[in-house]
Amino acid sequence: MSTKMPRWRGAPPQNPLTRRAWFETMTGGLCGAALSSLLRADFGASARAGEPAGEIAPHADLSPRRPHFPARAKAVIQLFMNGGPSQVDLFDPKPMLDRRHGEAYFKNIAGEVENISSAGAIMRSPFRFSQHGKSGLWLSELLPHLARQADDLAVVRSMYTTNITHEPALYIIHSGQMRTGFPCLGSWVVYGIGSENQNLPAYVVLDDPAGLPVNGVENWTAGFLPPVYQGVRFRSQGAPILNLHPEIAGGPIASPLARDFLSRLNQQHLGARPHQPQLAARIASYELAARMQLAADEALDPSRESARTLDAYGIGREPTDSYGRRCLTARRLVERGVRFVQIFINGQIWDHHTGIKSGLISACQRTDQPIAALLEDLKQRGLLDTTLVMWGGEFGRLPIAQLSSDKSDENAGRDHNKNAFTVWLAGAGIRAGTVYGATDELGFAAVENRVSVPDWHATLLHLLGINHEELFINHSGLKERLTGVTTPRVVREILT
Repeated sequence: MSTKMPRWRGAPPQNPLTRRAWFETMTGGLCGAALSSLLRADFGASARAGEPAGEIAPHADLSPRRPHFPARAKAVIQLFMNGGPSQVDLFDPKPMLDRRHGEAYFKNIAGEVENISSAGAIMRSPFRFSQHGKSGLWLSELLPHLARQADDLAVVRSMYTTNITHEPALYIIHSGQMRTGFPCLGSWVVYGIGSENQNLPAYVVLDDPAGLPVNGVENWTAGFLPPVYQGVRFRSQGAPILNLHPEIAGGPIASPLARDFLSRLNQQHLGARPHQPQLAARIASYELAARMQLAADEALDPSRESARTLDAYGIGREPTDSYGRRCLTARRLVERGVRFVQIFINGQIWDHHTGIKSGLISACQRTDQPIAALLEDLKQRGLLDTTLVMWGGEFGRLPIAQLSSDKSDENAGRDHNKNAFTVWLAGAGIRAGTVYGATDELGFAAVENRVSVPDWHATLLHLLGINHEELFINHSGLKERLTGVTTPRVVREILT
């Protein structure tokens, strides 16, 4: 019998597998399985439209997905009015304010007024209301252009929220939660149903070149959703997207070859680093930028529009130029398959604690004509049938005066009101020419057919073909939804 030792390729094994070593290996395997389960929960166990519950969500997937049921809307344009527009001066006329103007308001308002020391008497609206269109919709004299679109609107007068301070109220209206770090409305929509145009961002933000709104970029964050679903800011002045084009242009053959080679390198790099959503999002952003080099310039160039169209939006003159450009850009984007577009105002131009008369005049002069032109333009192009347009702020205003330091009635404003505010919707699936809900005789609180922010969110998702209960992501052991743990209802009374 041969006594030679067996030959090994390379060095002989230093630690032969013993029973003890085998059990140690098994223990590590069980820990790995547990870790894998935790990573699965933290990095995307989800349910999206057209996707079975519990599947891992891709970190960079903007492809279109089937909705839960047939959708009425394909795209959304949200006209967000930072600061809290006064419903009793714009959309919710209250004759009782005229009759009781100057009376002391004895209702217990502790906890309902942000600055109780400056709370004054009942204050009438300084503006006249009149009825418009076949629907007879009541609108303030401050909205002469929107009045011509009255029969396209569904006005909800009975909205309410749960906080009277701007920052948390903005978190609620945008993400459904009163604190930061949660995905915003546009991110949830794109996460659910993707986008129809892979050469432009699915979720675009058109903020004001005059400055960011309150809460800044947190108004369009993806929160704990994969970063690819965050809103992408486009500029309305100068180059819409900085550094989009290379300094040295490649030839018609070299550029596609280079992009393909870079894509393969990126995927190889990503494959060696699983569960890195920031890396995946960065790669997706670069690849989108490459595709946008051809699509973005054409989509964002207002000079391609007729002089008549530019004039209708108020472009080229003040004070409508800036907002008009963004409204026109929003139409051009949804026309090209962008799913969700938000238009913001700098700061909070509707926050009229003092000087509400002059403040409202200024805010409406900036926005009324461009918004009416947007609705008319969408309608003429057949886009309003598939585009949902939404207008509103984070809360409303009180029917009592907020007095300035000099106690002058002329400089009086209105404080925040979480118990009543007005929003309107138009377009896909909306029952046009309707008014839903009502506030009390003074406009202090919604009392009839009250609509919460989760109700509003659920209704929006419904129009997009999304069941709000089935759109979620497992995050830190919780099944997170836009509508949270509440039981909202879809406001079907304003839908066709």
